Amino acid sequence: MIRIIESKDAARLLSRRQARLTEAEQTVKPILEAVRKRGDAALVEYARKFDGLSRRGVAVPAAELKAAEARLAPAFRRAVKKAASNIRSYARLQLPVARSVTAAPGLKLSQVVRPLDSVAAYIPAGRYPLPSTVMMTVIPAKVAGVGTVMVATPRVVDEIFGAASMMGATHVFEMGGAHAIAAFAYGTRTVPKADRIVGPGNIYVAAAKKLLAGEVGIDFIAGPTEILIIAGEGDPRWLAADMLAQAEHDTDASAVLLTTSKRLALAVANEVEKQLDGLPTAPTAREAIGKNSAIVIVRSDEEAVELSNRFAPEHLSIHDGSLLGGIRHAGSVFIGPMSPEAAGDYASGPNHVLPTSGAARLRGGLSAADFVKVISVQQLDRRALAELQPAISTLARAEGLEAHARSVEVRLRG
Repeated sequence: MIRIIESKDAARLLSRRQARLTEAEQTVKPILEAVRKRGDAALVEYARKFDGLSRRGVAVPAAELKAAEARLAPAFRRAVKKAASNIRSYARLQLPVARSVTAAPGLKLSQVVRPLDSVAAYIPAGRYPLPSTVMMTVIPAKVAGVGTVMVATPRVVDEIFGAASMMGATHVFEMGGAHAIAAFAYGTRTVPKADRIVGPGNIYVAAAKKLLAGEVGIDFIAGPTEILIIAGEGDPRWLAADMLAQAEHDTDASAVLLTTSKRLALAVANEVEKQLDGLPTAPTAREAIGKNSAIVIVRSDEEAVELSNRFAPEHLSIHDGSLLGGIRHAGSVFIGPMSPEAAGDYASGPNHVLPTSGAARLRGGLSAADFVKVISVQQLDRRALAELQPAISTLARAEGLEAHARSVEVRLRG
């Protein structure tokens, strides 16, 4: 049975466990080093050991991807196309644009936007293969104009291979775990080096990304998935269904409801139990509900918003849109009873690769902007440089950098 607690007792719940990466880091370090030193040879060894690789190498031939695409059920193809259209539209909205401004006479400032050369998307295929993550990672990269868009997945799944083909991935590799992250970070003869690696994964994938951040760009280090719901009223069946939709992901998942209504709290708790009885994923969901989830009775909507901001949830559902103005930290927000989190997981458009474990305090979800660089450009004429020279020289000499000052002054003599 899900817990029902008072807000004063929520601190322990809200200070949820951080992913235990230390032990995982020790496990993956030798794997990363082996791939760095021995390239494809080590990569194939680990792929055979951990992923069950049977092909000669990790690269999946284009013909195999096309064949997988051809085997996709028509309903699945239609679903992919529908979702992809919305994801593509939202990704275009996220892209920064080239701009320019004349800040002063003779001083032109601008920015240009350039795509990364190469990106890699990690697509889980363990308990739940995730073709939706192919769309959420490949589409924004393609919208951004990235030339080399790679996908790694640890086992052969037609829906993943077929979606990768439909979305225009340039390379697909049958590999997973830390060895896949290492291959993208260092590059091998078979696997091109990536500028950035994105996408969710297990604790070993997260540990590898953490250790290799700096060697390669990453999106963020993902922990267990989570949803926080703020609702003072609503249909208990819908609220329970939303909580279970999150809980079924993983036994470490978290689903929290904040409500001012004790009556609603009891109704949702009963409905959670009722729906668990007929849920195929009940063993996973029940453990997540029992260990990491709760219904919290709050005194007001304002207190609920305060608790939500402290939690900085990956997914935030608010049934009253007027609360949005107070929300400072969330990965993705779902407003109103007809906006279930599952819509965002698949088809509404915004990305489902989101920050967890409080990282929403620092950034939002994966974006097309993650696949481009914004490069600053400046152009000065003599008049603009002369206007700035006293400030430049004064600041340069205050820092003891005499050559900086002289590099300006020499241009203005005579």
